[in-house]
Amino acid sequence: MRVVLPGKPQAKLQAVCSAEWQGQRLVAYITGNALAILGGPHDLIQTIYHDACLALDAVAIDETTGKIAVSSLDDVYVYRPVGRHKKLSKWLLQCTVSCSTEERGCLTLSWGSSEELLVGSSSLQLYQTAPSVTQIWLRNLSRPVKIASFSHDASLIASTGRYDRLIKLWKRQSYGTDDTRFDFTYLSHPATVTGIHWRRLQEGQHYTDNVVYSICRDSKIRIWTAVDPHGPQAFQLWAEIDMQESIQPRHLEAVSPSEPRYAFIIDSCDFLKATDRAVQAASNGGQEENHALEHLMEVVKSNPEICVILDTRGHLSVWGLQDLECKTRQASSVFNVAHVENFGIPISKESSAEANFHFLNFCDQQTDSAFALVLHDFDGSISWLGGSLDELFDPSPRQQRLRTKALWTGHDSSIKKIVRSVSGKAAMSRTNDNEALIWKQSQSKSATVMSRISSIDCPEHIHRSWLLRDGDWIVNLHHHSISLWSAQCSPAKLAGSCAFDLEAKLLCLVPLPKKSSQNPNNIYLATISADMMGIAWEITLPSRSARNPQSSELREGKIRQFCTFAIGLREDLAFMLPVDPAGSSDLISSTFDAFATDVAISYTRDGILRSWTADVDLQNSSVKWLATSRVETGVDEPFLASGSSIKKTALVDSSKTRLTIWDMQSGQLEHDEQYGALDPIQDLDWSSTPDDQSILAVGFPHKVVILAQMRYDYYDVGPAWAPIRQINLGQSTPHPIGDSTWLGSGSLLVGAGNQLVVYDKQVTSTDDMILDLSVPVHKRGPMDLFNLVTYLNGPLPLFHPQFLSQCILAGKLVQVQKIILNLFKALKFFTDGDDLDSFVSMSPADFYVPPARVTSAAREEKQSSYITSSAANDSEAVSENVATALNEILAKKSVPQVSSKEQIHLADMVECVATVEKHRRSMDENAMRYLLFFRQHMIRKNQVPADQAGITFREIVWAYHSSSQDILLDLVSRQFHNRMLWKHARESGAFMWMTDPTALKTHFETIARNEYTKTDEKNPIDCSLYYLALKKKSVLLGLWRMASWNREQASTQRLLSNNFSDPRWKTAALKNAYALLGKRRFEYAAAFFLLAGNLQDAVNVCLLQVRDLQLAVAVARVYEGDDKGPVLRSLLEEKVLPQAGLEGNRWLASWACWMLGRREFAVRTLIEPVHKVLGMEEKPRMQARSWRASDPALVVLYKQLRASSKKEGNAKKERLGVGVKMEWDFVMSTARSYRRMGCDLLALDLVRNWEFWPLEDTNNNSNNNKEQSFELSKINGSDAAAVVVNGIESNNTEDHEQKLKQTQTQTQFVEPDASSLLDSFGF
Repeated sequence: MRVVLPGKPQAKLQAVCSAEWQGQRLVAYITGNALAILGGPHDLIQTIYHDACLALDAVAIDETTGKIAVSSLDDVYVYRPVGRHKKLSKWLLQCTVSCSTEERGCLTLSWGSSEELLVGSSSLQLYQTAPSVTQIWLRNLSRPVKIASFSHDASLIASTGRYDRLIKLWKRQSYGTDDTRFDFTYLSHPATVTGIHWRRLQEGQHYTDNVVYSICRDSKIRIWTAVDPHGPQAFQLWAEIDMQESIQPRHLEAVSPSEPRYAFIIDSCDFLKATDRAVQAASNGGQEENHALEHLMEVVKSNPEICVILDTRGHLSVWGLQDLECKTRQASSVFNVAHVENFGIPISKESSAEANFHFLNFCDQQTDSAFALVLHDFDGSISWLGGSLDELFDPSPRQQRLRTKALWTGHDSSIKKIVRSVSGKAAMSRTNDNEALIWKQSQSKSATVMSRISSIDCPEHIHRSWLLRDGDWIVNLHHHSISLWSAQCSPAKLAGSCAFDLEAKLLCLVPLPKKSSQNPNNIYLATISADMMGIAWEITLPSRSARNPQSSELREGKIRQFCTFAIGLREDLAFMLPVDPAGSSDLISSTFDAFATDVAISYTRDGILRSWTADVDLQNSSVKWLATSRVETGVDEPFLASGSSIKKTALVDSSKTRLTIWDMQSGQLEHDEQYGALDPIQDLDWSSTPDDQSILAVGFPHKVVILAQMRYDYYDVGPAWAPIRQINLGQSTPHPIGDSTWLGSGSLLVGAGNQLVVYDKQVTSTDDMILDLSVPVHKRGPMDLFNLVTYLNGPLPLFHPQFLSQCILAGKLVQVQKIILNLFKALKFFTDGDDLDSFVSMSPADFYVPPARVTSAAREEKQSSYITSSAANDSEAVSENVATALNEILAKKSVPQVSSKEQIHLADMVECVATVEKHRRSMDENAMRYLLFFRQHMIRKNQVPADQAGITFREIVWAYHSSSQDILLDLVSRQFHNRMLWKHARESGAFMWMTDPTALKTHFETIARNEYTKTDEKNPIDCSLYYLALKKKSVLLGLWRMASWNREQASTQRLLSNNFSDPRWKTAALKNAYALLGKRRFEYAAAFFLLAGNLQDAVNVCLLQVRDLQLAVAVARVYEGDDKGPVLRSLLEEKVLPQAGLEGNRWLASWACWMLGRREFAVRTLIEPVHKVLGMEEKPRMQARSWRASDPALVVLYKQLRASSKKEGNAKKERLGVGVKMEWDFVMSTARSYRRMGCDLLALDLVRNWEFWPLEDTNNNSNNNKEQSFELSKINGSDAAAVVVNGIESNNTEDHEQKLKQTQTQTQFVEPDASSLLDSFGF
């Protein structure tokens, strides 16, 4: 549901109107130069802007045709509805009528019969608007009219001028466009006429005499009825009601005779409908006795007109008028219906005598209330009130008679900026002309309500603003001063200001964090200019108890300059801005390090992001700044950035179409999306759930896309961010969005034109945008935004396929089997609607408590059969029978907490675990990891034939480091029915992970035979590359002798019969190779390069033309006979490793380094960015910075390689080039990745059980190293500015970084205790 604030209504008599058209209630009003059309309290149908005029004056709706007319100073715009269905109706401009007059004044509008439009100003003009605009009557007046309106049968016009005591009554003498004539008479009043109302006729009632009501300055209502339609006086005064005498308070009060009274008429047709609805509601509610309703039913029997009179003290007097058609009034024709006190209509007691209100009332079947009252306050608001007439007219005391359904207010010019308070409970909207409104949020039963509490009309340009104490105080930053405003009254009051002088451009207004020991009434704000100079101010606010009049504490706020400072960053800074306070309350920080609260972010022109914190030193009156993180994004000339207080930053490039989202803590790219050039990004706003799951609103000119943080998925390579909602404003307003911001409740406040719209946090999960997300079936339908995001990024149930796969990679196969068995037991008797334990009767300790030490016998068994130390008995394993039975259940029942797609993957995982268990005793853990994911890949490939991609290098590396490759190769061959072709070999990666040269050649020759026999014709061209790589030209020649059907047989056979050690035939082979390249027969060309003995060119063709890295590596390995050949080394060093560095592929880089024998680099590439390890000068691609480059399974491989290096005698990390802090950062980053995957238990297991290698002191200054230790104050060590060295805090960031580089050469490491380690991750 959305709450609409369509804008501030004009303070005009005809600023708002209402009509029922085709069964739909329409309310239209003018705000600034815009026309707002609504179909209910929160149903904004359309907004039409008139850029050619400054403001509109009047609006009128034709109930018959649905046409809407609006007027400006001297033009009238007529709009006609388009669309069959009422919900699809839009209004398009039909015509424009120019009504220029000598005396310029506001125009009045009124619709008559047959699409006639009456326009009143210094003359009365009647236009026929169909089929074309034609003026059919004109009458000049002595003075401009204030009111001119048709009676409901269009036979009469009542008009009066400003300060006029006469109502001129125009009677129609003829109809038709050629000869339209009116005669007139006067209705005299003793004072100025302030209001005119024609009685509405009931449906089907055409011959009832017209009745006109007039409200006069003398506080009397006069009822005029028709007498002799052919006489000189067509109307007579039938009755009058004295509004002052009508309200007689029951208590002794000093009532001023000049106290304003207000009145409105409820026509008998609406009164009858409202009473019927009240009776129906009472019968449905089962009410037994309702004296007010019984009284109302008695009143309605006489079919009266109702006159309601009210004052500013809460008194309401209701009068009934009956027998209006009688020429003579009886004594009982005017009678009192009710007298009510504390009626609750929002008319303030402080309303002055000049205050003005306009009332509209109606009863519709479409509204949820029996009676609706629209109150137009000329102060700038419209209230939609709803209720029941029996409650409204009940004389007994009631708390609430009418309920406020909507309050329409806002600006009358375009909104430029919206600023929220830290808590999100208040917001301030600001226009281009420095008009500011302060809003406070409240929550009703159905929606979020925004109430206007104050306004600021500032004479100076407002550059930046900040809200304090939930909008009670406002700070505005101007070009050369700063001002403090108290918004506890309306309009806001200036409490103080300070002038300043900064030469450079002001960038931002930033709140500074305060310590818990500081005075809570003192708040510190700072501004920073483009030259990195800044000023801080101290703001002293009165305590909340100072609102008590008897309190002697400070009641007024004060502002003073606290200090000036220089940040000291010597870089070309593009912009600096405060972080969005997503997920935070007051900025309180107890430390001044990388874990302190971020207050601002900055970005340079070459795309370097920094997050900043600050420390206020009260003793020295200074402010210190510290960069808590630094990320090189590679985005040049950023257009826009926005950071959150929970270490997320969004960045938009110079084209305004590319959005990237960065994790400032790890420095990783989490999202990269390109939008259309016709839809530029113009705004970014952060929010978060109560458990710190991030939400980003991306603003475009006419829509807002909400992105939610998703779990990391390293297997299916799913996105880390996904759109979950799209808000389109183009259907209701043509004006582009000015700004938007999140409220604390999770609602989104959007400003477009002069309108504000509040979208609540209810998300329909059946929208097309999120149908593809992993949302369980039972969660479909309206969902809370926070709950949806928490589900999409929260902890996974243990039986989730992603958690099971990560457990297998982490070596927890026993726990996986236990999970599957417990799930099988739970689902046996499970029915829809039952709760399913996400832990499936397991304890968290099962995942992070190390297993007990095994006995020597068990250790021998482990060494002989590769069983892990915690291996389960066969009775506790997942057999094929168990897997089959469980998958039958999964095919029939919907499992809670997983989607239908995830349930299919779960069934695949169960089958794969059973397959691995079958071969568990004959292979090691790495082989089981490979086999499980290879088997899962084959199952999914069969389910989705379009998915033909092979396994990733992660699985290849597992098999490469396995000692059970012969068994793996046999299982892989069986998977392809022992008919392995090259496409199967590429799919399995077999020739990348085989390490035995003999087996490599044997299986390559098998590939050659299978390629030859894969077709019935047995084409030797298909196997030429493979046999020539094996240097078996004679075998290939024999195959050509049998290919008599091939037209190339003779020439190829003659060519192959030659000696290619002869330069002549080597040249001939090269010529044929180049000719084949021209014909794009790339594989055959590579074969001829091999025939010429040119392995390098053959490898290049496979890599560059065929685009098959695996084929290039396999040919080089087979042709050279081992893994030390120059061509293979050149391929790995010059092609593979640079590619891995550009892509950030750590698995590929580690495999290539291990192949080259550079084991220290193979280990370092697992924990460091590849391009840094390789020392590449070329900048890596954006994907190298992605979160996908930091697979948490890397930590498992790193632990293996570290252990193998230790066995080989490399006891020091220096031998591998891995420092202690580097390993610390790697483990912490992996733990964060586990948490983002929803695998919190694996993150806990990692940080709880990880063992750092002890270092031996080999330097002479070991004692000094023990004394000098550095504190790890940032989990990602890439930002040197985020480390506090030996307790020395530097205000100069550059000096700080230089000191840090000196300390990084130290070798003494103080390992933090377990509690601090867990606190870093929120455990």
